Amino acid sequence: MCTCTRCEILREIPCRRDLSPAAAKTLVELGHDAVHVDELGPQGVPDDGIMALTVSQSRIIISADTDFGALLASSRATALSVILVRAIITQRPAQLASTVAGHLDLREEQLRSGAIAAFGKDALRVRLLPLR
Repeated sequence: MCTCTRCEILREIPCRRDLSPAAAKTLVELGHDAVHVDELGPQGVPDDGIMALTVSQSRIIISADTDFGALLASSRATALSVILVRAIITQRPAQLASTVAGHLDLREEQLRSGAIAAFGKDALRVRLLPLR
């Protein structure tokens, strides 16, 4: 398995409960160290607990839940990235995971430094942290 810096940051991706565990499995098959959030601890952990766990494990949150964007903005966090997939959530888990993975290489530097990324119908928009 590759251990270069580029892969290390991109391999650290947990999937949120609103995504199928199959999406995490597909990301693993594509070479990413992805886990579904239910694998990280007990179910029912509130969003701020998931964010704290994500920061402590240097991971990126992938979610259709826009609450993470609001939490990120209000926390003034700089060391966390969230990828919002609400616009593509109707895709099958494998297709959604492939779509996300296809954009990770292009946005690596921004995701490494802390950002909110949101899929639109045709593109991925990225805003660096802290939000103002």
